[in-house]
Amino acid sequence: MFSGIVEELGTIKSFDGQHLAVSCGTVLEDLRVSESIAVNGACLTVIETGPNAFVVETVPETLQRTNLGELAPGTPVNLERAMRYGGRVGGHLVQGHVDGTASVATLTPDGNSTRVGFKASERIMRYVVEKGFIALDGASLTIVERSNDAFSIALIPYTRDHTTFGTRRPGDRVNVEIDITAKYLERLAAPYLNQ
Repeated sequence: MFSGIVEELGTIKSFDGQHLAVSCGTVLEDLRVSESIAVNGACLTVIETGPNAFVVETVPETLQRTNLGELAPGTPVNLERAMRYGGRVGGHLVQGHVDGTASVATLTPDGNSTRVGFKASERIMRYVVEKGFIALDGASLTIVERSNDAFSIALIPYTRDHTTFGTRRPGDRVNVEIDITAKYLERLAAPYLNQ
C-alpha cells in the first residue's frame, strides 16, 4: 500500500524486458529484497539492491497494463516505498495496481500551476469524478474537471518539479490507478441495479 506521495525521481539504468534496474538514492535507505516499491505507480517486488540502484522484475500483465514497457535507460520514474501502518497518509490510499493508462492531451499554464489534460478510455472514465482523487504515475492528484473521455488536474510547481510530470508532453502515456472504493461499490451494487 502506498500514499501517492512521490519520494524521489529515479532514473532507469537498464531494462531487458523483464528485469528493470533503477538508479536512485533516497528510497535505498531502508529498501530490502522482497519489499514492494512503486515505480511510476506500479507495485513491483525488489529482487536486488545495490549502493546506487535496485532491480525489480516485470511480467507480461504489468507491461500490457502500464507504461513500463516504454522505459529506456535515462528515463525518469516516480518512486515511492510502501507505507508503514500508523504513519501519515499525505495523498490517498494507493495500491500500486494500475488500471490502465491515459494520454497527456494538453499542458496549459494556469497562474503558478499547470493544467494537464488527459484522454482516457471509458473503462477509466467511469470512475473519474470531479474533485475526486486519482493516482497518475503513482502521484496522488485531484481531478479538476472531467468530460466523457477526458479529465484534467492542476499541478502545483513542487509536483511538476519533483515528479515525471516535469518532462511529460502531449502524447505521453501515464499509469492510472482509480479509487478502489469506487470499483468495490460498483461490484456490490451491480446485482441490485440490474433488478
